[in-house]
Amino acid sequence: MRGPTIFVGALLIGLGVALAAGSPLTLPPELPAADRTKLEGIVRSSFASTRVEQPPYVARAEIWEFLLDHPEFASHVTRALKVARYRIWHEGGELWLDDGWGVRGQFRFVHVERGRRILYARGRFEQTLLPTIHGQGVGSLEYAFRPTGDQRATVATAVSGYLQVDNRALNALGRLAAPFVQAKADREAGLLLRTFARVMRAIEEDPASVYRRVAERADAPRAELERFRQLLRVP
Repeated sequence: MRGPTIFVGALLIGLGVALAAGSPLTLPPELPAADRTKLEGIVRSSFASTRVEQPPYVARAEIWEFLLDHPEFASHVTRALKVARYRIWHEGGELWLDDGWGVRGQFRFVHVERGRRILYARGRFEQTLLPTIHGQGVGSLEYAFRPTGDQRATVATAVSGYLQVDNRALNALGRLAAPFVQAKADREAGLLLRTFARVMRAIEEDPASVYRRVAERADAPRAELERFRQLLRVP
């Protein structure tokens, strides 16, 4: 049953997400009061939470952060490399996500700083064998770059989040369903971080090939594609 799995993993955690299960939510003091109230409310009534860390891997900070700050373009890169099916686009002033498996929703970054992104997401999961599952969540992506001594750097990442489910049947299961959702959330969060690592590994191995495969996508944004080419240092 992929409903809770994909909703937690793709919609909330698949977009980026510093919240260990059981740890207090720490929000930056400059966060607007409305956002703070919303996020804290989700955490208090969350159905599940997760935190997963990825071992450090080689990455160029300027490329890594460019993809992080341009999620629509990043989804073109992951699909061109066939490491994920996510599709992200702008519509009506919002960022939208379709994971290719029945999840569709909106998200926005409520806080952006070097080393951390905090987001809010809401959406639904639809499939023929289950009732539609609606929900919202708050999450954070933490990252830190460290020099390796050979003019390169590695990045360590951690992704985590809280999910609030608007579904009576699932909520009624309470503690019985929680271990299942927790395990799936951890798995999907790990998949997200591994996707980042796979993209950066491909760039390290053959940047020209990565650029060519993305450029072959007719719908890839041209301005971001040109900036990507410059960052890759491809002629």
